[in-house]
Amino acid sequence: MKSLILAAAMLALAAPAFADSHLTKGVVTKVDTKWNKVTIDHEALVSLDMPAMKMVFQVADPAMLEGLAEGMNVTFAADRVNGKLTVTELTRD
Repeated sequence: MKSLILAAAMLALAAPAFADSHLTKGVVTKVDTKWNKVTIDHEALVSLDMPAMKMVFQVADPAMLEGLAEGMNVTFAADRVNGKLTVTELTRD
């Protein structure tokens, strides 16, 4: 019984390490390689206090757009960089 309680306590303490609140899921609706922008229909951006919506983002690195296409599911992080909403991390799901 002690070991079960100990295991439950360890899992409860580890849970925050698995939750990464700066990452958000979304679906790519447009890729603009000319202007280094991507439109994403995304879940709430907790780190920016924004509700779920579709919006256009700059990308921090144009290489993020390579192989990206409409309809792809992505997980990403966004931040304000020089006053512009910018995707700073991006992975394809």
